[in-house]
Amino acid sequence: MPPMPITTARTDYSAIKTAIHRKLIQKLNLDKLSEIKREDVRREVSQLLESLVVGESAPMNLQERERLSQEVLDEVFGLGPLEPLLADPTVSDILVNTYKRIYIERRGILEVTPIQFRDDAHLMSIIDRIVSAIGRRVDESSPMVDARLADGSRVNAIIPPLSVDGPCLSIRRFGHDRLTAEDLLHNKTLTPPMLELLQGCVKARLNVLISGGTGAGKTTFLNVLSSYISNRERIVTIEDAAELQLHQEHVVRLETRPPNIEGKGAVAQRQLVINCLRMRPDRIIVGEVRGEEALDMLQAMNTGHDGSLTTIHANAPRDALSRLETMVAMSNLNLPDSAIRRQIASAIDLVVQVSRMSDGTRKVVSIAEITGMEGDIVTMQDIFLFRKRGIRENGEVIGEFMPTGIRPKFSERLLVTGVQLPMSMFEPQKGY
Repeated sequence: MPPMPITTARTDYSAIKTAIHRKLIQKLNLDKLSEIKREDVRREVSQLLESLVVGESAPMNLQERERLSQEVLDEVFGLGPLEPLLADPTVSDILVNTYKRIYIERRGILEVTPIQFRDDAHLMSIIDRIVSAIGRRVDESSPMVDARLADGSRVNAIIPPLSVDGPCLSIRRFGHDRLTAEDLLHNKTLTPPMLELLQGCVKARLNVLISGGTGAGKTTFLNVLSSYISNRERIVTIEDAAELQLHQEHVVRLETRPPNIEGKGAVAQRQLVINCLRMRPDRIIVGEVRGEEALDMLQAMNTGHDGSLTTIHANAPRDALSRLETMVAMSNLNLPDSAIRRQIASAIDLVVQVSRMSDGTRKVVSIAEITGMEGDIVTMQDIFLFRKRGIRENGEVIGEFMPTGIRPKFSERLLVTGVQLPMSMFEPQKGY
């Protein structure tokens, strides 16, 4: 909803808000804010604001006072102008291109908002508040940073001189109520047989690679699959910015660390993968493989740490394997291509490709099994596919999920672990 219009006589609204914010900070005992309940603080702040507003020369009606109070409270306790967007559960991404240009993604569609910051300094103060809360920093010597909000939402900030037009902020939202398997079925992200197969693969400890483009829903899908891991297992998660929302009891969360102001002290994902092998994990979950840690992850999968899950940026299952191969090559061990491919073929059992459609919906467009090697080529076979047939006039994507008719080779592994799937689910049939 666009901000409430201010009459011509009250055009200095922004200046009044800034002045009241400054006075409020001067009057409040900030050291004691953390000692009392948040709601009690909000009540006291509201009373103080009321007296400050009365003392201002510009007259304000009740609605404007309430709006001013809320906005100043957002400045004190939250992320300023972004708070209404963070409170909207339908917003999945908040994209601050410059202080005066803010976009959101809602149901897979981008739209511009009327919300603005006062200036670059105002936006920078909010960025500093976000990154300092988790012990990170952003300045000219370190102009890029990854962080997270208290609710697990992922944050990326980049500032001048790298961002030419001013500070930029990107927030990938994660709702308080994470999506469940039932939600994915309701949204027609996949079919019940596909979900039953993936559930069986997780329980049977197959190694699963989730592939997809930006915003395709990889992390959300990883969260859903991880929910099928037993509470009796020890899970170690490794992420650049902790955002996985596992609800099991025995979870150890590891997060990378950027270098300090002297450029030292950085801890990369590869170091965390190596260290987690000494932590007796039953399952290793890597939020996303991006570099040389891919080699250590594959070696872990090949040396008894089966049942691992990870995601990768790629537009097709075959592309995902090519990217893995490139990442392993980044470790500078001078392994021949054939050796790298054999590592991949023996480590990964299943590649799940997720995609965001043109209408904003997310779908599992492929479930592919890695079957081994033919010469120097990793062989794969599709088990389920989403076949797109067109687009309706309203932009909705038309298509259906279908089994390819191929029975996966890992069916025997599922059977010996007590996972029984009806073979009829793999037979070609009418689309979903």
